[in-house]
Amino acid sequence: MPFILKKAIGGLLLPLPFILLIMAVALVLLWFTRWQKAGKVCFLLSWLVLALLSLQPVADTLLRPLESSYPTYRANSAQPLKYVVVLGGGYTYNPDWAPSSNLINNSLPRVTEGIRIYRENPGSKMIFTGGRAIGNPVSTAEVAAKVAVSLGVPQSDIIMLDTPRDTHEEAEQVKIHIGEQPMALVTSANHLPRALIFFQQQGLHPIPAPANQLAIDSPLNPWEKILPSSIYLGHSERVWYESMGRIWQRIGGSSD
Repeated sequence: MPFILKKAIGGLLLPLPFILLIMAVALVLLWFTRWQKAGKVCFLLSWLVLALLSLQPVADTLLRPLESSYPTYRANSAQPLKYVVVLGGGYTYNPDWAPSSNLINNSLPRVTEGIRIYRENPGSKMIFTGGRAIGNPVSTAEVAAKVAVSLGVPQSDIIMLDTPRDTHEEAEQVKIHIGEQPMALVTSANHLPRALIFFQQQGLHPIPAPANQLAIDSPLNPWEKILPSSIYLGHSERVWYESMGRIWQRIGGSSD
């Protein structure tokens, strides 16, 4: 129950639900109270914040510092890896779909980057982490492993850790299974700084391997920079989510 409550409260604090909640408060003030000016100001400010967070220049300016903390992994023959750890992310499961279609949001780029690193380190093993979502018959680790197998990774080179529910538990399980052996830690670029802290707290020294970079540096069509988009609101959401996670981590929270 505490885990579900934590996720529910965290979800309400994300930009879209939180701003919609503020807008609802503003409408209540406008319709049912004499606080007309407060309602108008509240609604206007929430609308402006929502619009700004949905613009590419704003969203990606906020996100870029998180994603630029570590460079893309490059193989080092002097420091071969024994393990490539790919953290779990969003997923669903429909056996009738193409395997990769079951990995949603940030998960598929993590898996494909993990496979690239695995192939650059012959003899290494892939570790997929992540437990079952409520009501799902399979775990995120199992779904990611199915995708890896479909892309040519032998089942014998895959280890699944399918009980962790968050990054803290993933770090604990990895420590139990491989100790302090050389490993790359693959996760979304915006999540990597926080994930590394969890792994370092376990006495591990993972090599950072960012995936799924979102903040755009390349040229865009002019209208893509000035029209609000749900895509860029999602980029702002990642900043908001990771910022809350870092605050919780700093005050002693032991989990995501």
